[in-house]
Amino acid sequence: MKIEYDDKFDLLYLRFDDTSQEVINQRINDHIVLDIGKNDKIVGIEILGAMDVLNLSNILPIDYINNRKDSLVTV
Repeated sequence: MKIEYDDKFDLLYLRFDDTSQEVINQRINDHIVLDIGKNDKIVGIEILGAMDVLNLSNILPIDYINNRKDSLVTV
């Protein structure tokens, strides 16, 4: 599993399957979007407005994407 956080958009992404595949986005509520892949399996979960619904300091280690500087830092 891979966890990424994008601070520009306050988006946390949990990726369960690294296989390159087409996905269908299924919005669950204002904050949660599921990426559904082959065989109707969940490939990833997007959490929009992540700082509003999670304490991100409890999710370590994460790959922190800072789009403002175009760099990737593992925390």
